[in-house]
Amino acid sequence: MDIAALAIPEVKIIRPKKFGDHRGFFSETYSKRAFEAAGLMLEFVQDNQSLSAEIGTVRGLHYQLPPFAQDKLLRVVRGAVFDVAVDIRRDSPTFGQHVSAVISAAEWNQILIPVGFAHGFCTLEPDTEVIYKVTNLYSPEHDRGLLWNDPDLGIDWPVAAGAARLSDKDHNNPRLAQAAELF
Repeated sequence: MDIAALAIPEVKIIRPKKFGDHRGFFSETYSKRAFEAAGLMLEFVQDNQSLSAEIGTVRGLHYQLPPFAQDKLLRVVRGAVFDVAVDIRRDSPTFGQHVSAVISAAEWNQILIPVGFAHGFCTLEPDTEVIYKVTNLYSPEHDRGLLWNDPDLGIDWPVAAGAARLSDKDHNNPRLAQAAELF
């Protein structure tokens, strides 16, 4: 398993090894031992899965407040996403900055988004299926979000605002400057 830091080093790209033969392939997509050897002491407690039927579906930017804050390990099992992590830790030198990566079934890569980051993605292919592990249970009372296309964040999304497919909740999230509860 290869683990590499992005420009904000707390966010990681993970590439599990894939072993193939005439039958198909085998891959260990998560290993507690490999994570701990890389200094990532995480205990995942819930797996989530989403299916987005159309290109340009945006989910995010989401986060949960303590004591239900979540680390997320996301992988794509069908299709591809443009994935974004925004640093929302007020005392961080990279507060308000973001990193992004294309995560896809074809690339067989994953992204680790730590506590203190808002997370979202935009589908790049139809029928994109995403699976992600989290380190804390879902808590509606602690669930928060930021406006996905807040101009202050400067995210170069691969979809125009008018073409993005959003939930009502995501469409109405506050901008970073108006978000009362961050880290």
